[in-house]
Amino acid sequence: MAGNSFGQMFKITTCGESHGGAVAVILDGCPSGIVISEFEIQQELDRRKPGQSSITTPRAETDTIHILSGLFEGKTTGTPILMLAYNHDAKSEDYSELKQVFRPSHADYTYLMKYGIRDYRGSGRASARETLARVAAGAIAKKYLKTKLGIEILSYVEQVGKFRANIQMNDVTMDAIESNIIRCPDITMAQQMIEFVEDVKLNGDSIGGVIRCLIKNVPVGLGEPVFDKLNADLGKAMLSINAVKGFEIGSGFSGIELLGSEHNDPLELNSIGGVSTKTNHAGGIVGGISNGEDIYCRIAFKSVSTISKEQTTLNVYKETVQVAAQGRHDPCVLPRAVPVVDAMAALVIMDHYLRNKIYN
Repeated sequence: MAGNSFGQMFKITTCGESHGGAVAVILDGCPSGIVISEFEIQQELDRRKPGQSSITTPRAETDTIHILSGLFEGKTTGTPILMLAYNHDAKSEDYSELKQVFRPSHADYTYLMKYGIRDYRGSGRASARETLARVAAGAIAKKYLKTKLGIEILSYVEQVGKFRANIQMNDVTMDAIESNIIRCPDITMAQQMIEFVEDVKLNGDSIGGVIRCLIKNVPVGLGEPVFDKLNADLGKAMLSINAVKGFEIGSGFSGIELLGSEHNDPLELNSIGGVSTKTNHAGGIVGGISNGEDIYCRIAFKSVSTISKEQTTLNVYKETVQVAAQGRHDPCVLPRAVPVVDAMAALVIMDHYLRNKIYN
């Protein structure tokens, strides 16, 4: 009921706050026999952790993962997996001035109205630090999907503000994504994005953008035709990530400009005797079910709401006040959000794969 769990057969439950003792996840329903190590999970977490570059928050957390159950001799046992990472560099005193203040466009006001109490230290559960737990669980799903099924997930920064990459998504590689601190595979545009974010940071402000996610080699038949459509679950997964304000799959909003005769994806036999589509405006999902084509979607992230630039707001006494946050915050969340998008995509595909095995 409390909304801290995600998935049906491959299910995660996260807990912990930004300035609490730790952030943790319990993963239930994981198949046995998956070879996985703390090192492999740590590699994914290192892509998400704070302090990794000049354009991310300087909070110095190592996000060291500890696997406390569900793993024996380097393999998953089929029992619940408990993973956690302790918080070490919280500096809660940076947030003392926000104790009585509602930051504009943040969850301060809504949390207080809903629960009657709020953790003002780094936003508590509203903090993006919670996504650490998702990435840890997603790393296991990614490992299974790639080694057992050949499914590859590639997410990258496509746009920051008005700066947009000019690259075909099918040409994108993980090496290109990881070649720069903004995680944009268009190297020329990446440098412009980085310079722009650095200027935004100097001005005490923040900026948003778009992450594109590509899921390759998905088998036909994943997803349910009504309420649990694969695209609907992907949408929920992405919209549950902090700061996400938009989701589109396939042609998305641009598809409204195409006639039906232009937008339809004709079926044809491929070179190996299977069925493919000549085009992929649907984004790999038709009728809520994967059709074997690559799945692709775009996720829009708003500008981070906590900024050091002075803003007008209200305090808990409904008085008009000025606020300028003093804590450590990302001027642009997108580089650290890339592995979170990867993780949520992996969790959805893994869950639907296990659900589909019931029918087969």
